[in-house]
Amino acid sequence: MTPTGVLTTNLLSPAVLAFVLGLLARVVRSDLSIPKDAFGAIAAYLLFAIGLKGGVELAHASPGELAAPAGVTLLLGCLTPLTSFALLRYVGRLSAADAAGVAAHYGSVSAVTFIAAQTFVAAQGCPAEGFMPTLVTLLESPGINIALGIGVMTAGSGRSLGGALHEILTSRGLLLLIGGTVVGALTGEKNWADVALFFDTKGPIFRGALCLFLLHMGAAAGERLADLRRVGPFLLGFAVVVPVLHGALGVWLGHVAGLSVGGATVLGAMASSASYIAAPPAVRLTLPEANPTLSLTCALGVTFPFNLLAGIPLYYEMARRLG
Repeated sequence: MTPTGVLTTNLLSPAVLAFVLGLLARVVRSDLSIPKDAFGAIAAYLLFAIGLKGGVELAHASPGELAAPAGVTLLLGCLTPLTSFALLRYVGRLSAADAAGVAAHYGSVSAVTFIAAQTFVAAQGCPAEGFMPTLVTLLESPGINIALGIGVMTAGSGRSLGGALHEILTSRGLLLLIGGTVVGALTGEKNWADVALFFDTKGPIFRGALCLFLLHMGAAAGERLADLRRVGPFLLGFAVVVPVLHGALGVWLGHVAGLSVGGATVLGAMASSASYIAAPPAVRLTLPEANPTLSLTCALGVTFPFNLLAGIPLYYEMARRLG
């Protein structure tokens, strides 16, 4: 399939169209929304299903097969917050606290982008390796804590990293991914067959839930559109250019580590993503003086829609050419 065909297929997928519908609903000031409790249940289901399926596949992976991808993932977890902070602080001239706060969001991982990338490559007939949820957990902690550590050292008025680390490691998203992975690894193929209809990430139930989830996320992104004027042209450019650079690096490192085309694509999407779920409370705890409007508008209002609409197909094309 040509790059244009890949992009068109992505833009016309039910999940992406559901996101666009939610976004347009906010533009026209509709009250379309999913109740908070229902949204929380859908989010928990998606994260646990990803972890569970990943754990079943992880049980088949050898330590040697996992070593190189894990190594490059940890490297990405160190590089993404460092490059983000340096650009924001010394090129964008943000304060130390604001630069560290935004860098923490871009060092962290968007679980929704990860799920969307997994779904996309599977639809292209190039599913990612089953152990990818494990790589999410390896990328998350260093990616966010390095940025917060820099913020504590340079801004000087934040709280200790201990509270932030606890907030990250006990967050619902990470616990569901890690817990689901452990459960899946212990389940075995026979017991997995009993729940596969409901939790299989390639099945219609999962894909339907993803559409509802992205409908809500489209509405959430639409609510940040009014803040775009407040972040300035530098941050708007940062929210697109830096994710693409990080994504390209992730794709290349994934290829070097021996990942498949689908796996390298997903790793690129992970590296390019910005968290708007796990990162905000950790930043609030450690760097209370950081302006949340800057980080949330960039992450949710710019980077997430860009990756969902165009970034993931771009990383797939990069991985396909390398492969």
